[in-house]
Amino acid sequence: MPTPTSQKESPLDFPWSEPPEPATGIEVAPGVNWVRMPLPFALDHINLWVLEGADGLVLVDSGFESSLTQEIWARLFDSAFSGKRPQRLICTHHHPDHMGLAGWLMETYGIPLSTTQKEWDAYHLWSRLKPDAVTEMMGQFYKRGGVSGDRQEIDLRRRKDMSSRERISPEGFECIRNADEIDIGGQAWTVNIGTGHSPELAALFRVKDKVLISGDQVLPKISPNVSVMPFALDSDPLKDFLESLDHFRQLPSDTLVLPSHKLPFYGLHDRIDALKAHHMERLDDALSACSESVTAAQATKVLFPRALTDHQYFFALGETLAHLNYLWRNKKVSREEDGEGTFLFKRL
Repeated sequence: MPTPTSQKESPLDFPWSEPPEPATGIEVAPGVNWVRMPLPFALDHINLWVLEGADGLVLVDSGFESSLTQEIWARLFDSAFSGKRPQRLICTHHHPDHMGLAGWLMETYGIPLSTTQKEWDAYHLWSRLKPDAVTEMMGQFYKRGGVSGDRQEIDLRRRKDMSSRERISPEGFECIRNADEIDIGGQAWTVNIGTGHSPELAALFRVKDKVLISGDQVLPKISPNVSVMPFALDSDPLKDFLESLDHFRQLPSDTLVLPSHKLPFYGLHDRIDALKAHHMERLDDALSACSESVTAAQATKVLFPRALTDHQYFFALGETLAHLNYLWRNKKVSREEDGEGTFLFKRL
């Protein structure tokens, strides 16, 4: 769940004040078109990028799996792109708003998928779990977090329904890696890997005119969700995310950043500074919450005091655990288990 970052951040420059209209595109750089698709969440949109290749269009991210997204893609190809068809799909990472429609696009248009190995693996880990396995894994996650039975039951029921849905799943992929160069329309795009938000997010940077398709790694105004996942309860994704930001700082400060949510902007280095400062503040909040022995669920109420939907709660708990695990790994708090197997965190 994205969270607002500190208002103390340096101002960013937004060349476009409004997104493209539905089923239309805006050219934001030569051969780089911005389209927007709806999402059925509080964060109600995703930005997708259509690059003009030598033999057709290269799509960066697929959008969420829905008949509406399928319809918008078909309208875009027929109208905004004058009948041109996609020749390739590149997915920055495996989350359902980015890779959810990949199988349909591949099957409908006969195109290959490019993504990283860890994102491919993560997609199939989530999509091929049987409902009973989802129930067991999520039950363990909530038990460790100290979540009440009612909240567990609501989320387990929702995730069991999601895991049993029929969908067109992508079959086969072309693996891309950090520092790979991808030729699109005679221009080189370099793969830059981000971690923490997802295992091996592939951002794309065009050196010629300093354009970065950042995925969810660098967003304006909100922070991407950085969460401990149910299958990796001892992980330290916040450490990974902060280290990734240092990698992206090596790109030019006047890079045009094309994020997956909100508006394109200039001010990459300022935004990186603001994101790091935001998470330092959240770590202070988490440490304060641990003055007495607390569960992750209790700390979540401190870090996310506003009312949360059932969908948002899972991400809030995961993000709270990410901050608590970072403190635990850095010996700022202890982590013990009570008699029920619930983690208890306390400031050292």
